[in-house]
Amino acid sequence: MSIRDWPAAERPREKLLEQGSASLSDAELLAIFLRTGVTGKSAVDLARHLLHQFGSLRTLLEADQQTFGSQLGLGPAKFAQLQAVLEMARRHLAERLRRDSVLKSPIDVRNYLKAMLRHEPHEVFGCLFLDSRHRVLAFEILFRGSIDSASVYPRQVVKRALAHNAAALILCHNHPSGSAEPSQADRALTKRLQEALDLVDVRVLDHFIVGDGDPLSMVEYGWM
Repeated sequence: MSIRDWPAAERPREKLLEQGSASLSDAELLAIFLRTGVTGKSAVDLARHLLHQFGSLRTLLEADQQTFGSQLGLGPAKFAQLQAVLEMARRHLAERLRRDSVLKSPIDVRNYLKAMLRHEPHEVFGCLFLDSRHRVLAFEILFRGSIDSASVYPRQVVKRALAHNAAALILCHNHPSGSAEPSQADRALTKRLQEALDLVDVRVLDHFIVGDGDPLSMVEYGWM
């Protein structure tokens, strides 16, 4: 049966407009993105099939072009559309952060850092540079490492902080394994960076570790 023949309340697009996007399942949201199905499958059926093939919505969203395009109903045009949607989401989160002090929007900080780092297949280290009122000046990924470690040089972090004329910053890195638990090396690195940045009067407000779930704050756990 075509989606057009479904009761209006069960059609994904109509359901979204009537009840809001949060009311939709992963398959229904994906079906709206796909717009059409393939022979023998409605858009919702195709969405369910793709979610089964990839294992989860996140895995599908993070797939590279070759993996994404290997599935029936997906191709370069759909991949380009998806990447545009994801980039718009990241830019939206960045704009929210720039409106106010990051200290007033800790949830926005977590959401932004997760959007920027969780999809990375290898470990990366970045900084959110802030002005004296703790408003965002810039975000940069400074170092990229192997799947389980990244070499971080305090001198380069200090150099970028001075280039942005930052008064404070938030450190962040991801754990591709999914576990956000900090290692002893993570704690030692944080201390080294704090000491280096103290010399140029730049405060380190926090160090977030991005894994599965909400990013972990080292300040909240008493590790800074």
